[in-house]
Amino acid sequence: MASPLQFAYRTQKVIGVTDADPVYEPLPGFVQPEGNLRCFVYSPCGRYLAWASNERVCIVDASVGYVLTNIAIPNVFEVAFSPRGSFFSTWERPAKDEAGDATKNLKIWRTVEDVPEGADKQYIGQFVQKSQTGWNLQYTSDEKLCARIVTNEVQFYNSNDFSTVWNKLRAEGVTDFAVAPGQGHDVAVFIPERKGQPAAVKVFNVPQFTTPISQKTFFKGDKVQLKWNSLGTSLIVLAQTDVDKSNKSYYGETTLYLLSANGSLDARITLDKDGPIHDVSWSPNGKEFGVIYGYMPAKTTIFNHRAVATHSFPIAPRNTIIFSPTGRYTLVAGFGNLAGQIDVYDLEKDYRKVCTIESGNPSVCQWSPDSRYIMTATTSPRLRVDNGVKLWHVGGGIMYHEDMVELYNVAWRPVLPENLPCGDPLHPIPTPHSSALAYLGTVKTPSKPVGAYRPPGARGMSTPLHFRREDEGGAAHVMTNGSQNIGPNGFGRQRRQVPGAEFLEAGSRTVPGAPPSEVPGANGEENLSKSALKNKKKRNNKKAKEAENKDGEKVAVGGLAPPIQDHRLNSGNEGRSPERRGQQYNNQQRHDRSRSRNNFQGNNQGRNRSNTQRNGQNAQATPFAPQILTSHPPAPDSLISPGSQNPASKKLRSLQKKIRAIEDLEMRHAGGEKLEDTQMKKIATKSSVVKELETLEKEGH
Repeated sequence: MASPLQFAYRTQKVIGVTDADPVYEPLPGFVQPEGNLRCFVYSPCGRYLAWASNERVCIVDASVGYVLTNIAIPNVFEVAFSPRGSFFSTWERPAKDEAGDATKNLKIWRTVEDVPEGADKQYIGQFVQKSQTGWNLQYTSDEKLCARIVTNEVQFYNSNDFSTVWNKLRAEGVTDFAVAPGQGHDVAVFIPERKGQPAAVKVFNVPQFTTPISQKTFFKGDKVQLKWNSLGTSLIVLAQTDVDKSNKSYYGETTLYLLSANGSLDARITLDKDGPIHDVSWSPNGKEFGVIYGYMPAKTTIFNHRAVATHSFPIAPRNTIIFSPTGRYTLVAGFGNLAGQIDVYDLEKDYRKVCTIESGNPSVCQWSPDSRYIMTATTSPRLRVDNGVKLWHVGGGIMYHEDMVELYNVAWRPVLPENLPCGDPLHPIPTPHSSALAYLGTVKTPSKPVGAYRPPGARGMSTPLHFRREDEGGAAHVMTNGSQNIGPNGFGRQRRQVPGAEFLEAGSRTVPGAPPSEVPGANGEENLSKSALKNKKKRNNKKAKEAENKDGEKVAVGGLAPPIQDHRLNSGNEGRSPERRGQQYNNQQRHDRSRSRNNFQGNNQGRNRSNTQRNGQNAQATPFAPQILTSHPPAPDSLISPGSQNPASKKLRSLQKKIRAIEDLEMRHAGGEKLEDTQMKKIATKSSVVKELETLEKEGH
């Protein structure tokens, strides 16, 4: 007998069978078929390999490659075996006969039987099956019974007699069902929402169809995936809606339920991270399962058979979880639009991480039957370039690589557990094939680390927390459906909010040192006509001018010295009283100190006079610098003044900023967010910063 590890593949032109470790050679006795090949499949027991072309279906002994059965049947698109390989089914494209009736395109055959010489092999049952989705019969583990779904009922047949229906499970509106594996004969059916009634999943014991032994009703369930564990004792229901009414996802909402076959448990599985459910998978031991859920980066958690979380892996961009056939290892990977990284964990060694594999962009990922190897493959039509097969050791090294042209499908040959070799899959590490060494020689190592683009001004700096991914210490992704309490990319705080600073209202941005200004449109200006805006502007200018005149008079009267008078030519003061000339000078000085205020108030006349006077002063120099006259002497620079530039004031502002940042970290930590070590150390310095701040404030006063 050849090596128990074997895989088959289908390309554009051929179907091939390759013996894996340690030989990595094509199966000697197998003659590769060529032409327009539609599909291939191994039997669950691993004894047979079936493939189909436009003209025939062929059954091959998978151990040696010899042909066992040839059936001349055209246009077969799908082939499938029963659990023990005693029967196989074929599905042809639906067609109509001469009378206009649909032909029976689903046929059931015996895999091995004695056929008289010269006679053709005959099917034992046939049905009309229009849909290619869920086309095959579902068998019990002992192959005594099989079932198929029709309108409003699930029909059961004796596997050796398809002429009559053995029993019927009547369920109005049933759209899906799943026969449980294991020793018991149980079946689960799904009935979607209908006429205001909730969707339901019901579990029956065959053939007692009058009362379900377990059931669960729920809304938000247009379609489901029914996943039995290997023992047939528990059922996972992954429900999904076509439309997400909260507008948080393009792909609908997903919920997860767990039912026991004996009716002792029917509950919704509570997940502690918002977002879709990417994948769920049972362990081969039937006692635990893994779920990947939440917005990216997603969270991966292992639950026991009572839906109690036992372990959570680090948050990372992952969407696939697959347990090894022996149940010792699990791989958590990110495929599709993710980077193709595969994390391997040892469940028996306290969930220790074994390795991370950079697999590229595969569309197929499978464990070998002995849990020693992981197969990844890039297939068409998802990608028509870089098609091929790679075999990785569970320890992370690549063992085999083969490029192929338009690879469509690849699969391991199943092996029964009693035929698997014993030993530790990690040791010893097998010798890689020469193709793996050649592949490593062609892999280009990046000359510089790949990362997000940084503008020149931000290079050499660490990424701010509110721009980091959640698994890198940043804020969690929050879907708010258009609300304004987060940034525009859905992550963290708003960009205008500085960590530790007070919240900045929309439109309240000001220039440091400038007087506060009103927000354009705050008084309803956006709803006024052009003429109304013009009139309003004139009124505001008039009020501003009158206010300036009053201020000028107060300054002139309250000053301790008489105003300086300018009687030069072209100064603009000819024919004016001393009070008016002094007022004009004060207005000029106010304009020079705060140009932005006058521009906002729209006092065009005052601005023109100031410009004229400034030009006159520049043209004819004065022998002395004029002094600004105020009613009160200017106050000295205070320690806590916002505009102060002395070192003590700067240090005070720095300490206040540290206090605000520490309080922000404390709030995030109290909310359950996991902080970095440096952030926790920063929180521990709060008492020393507070003491230093108090000391500095006492010295200032």
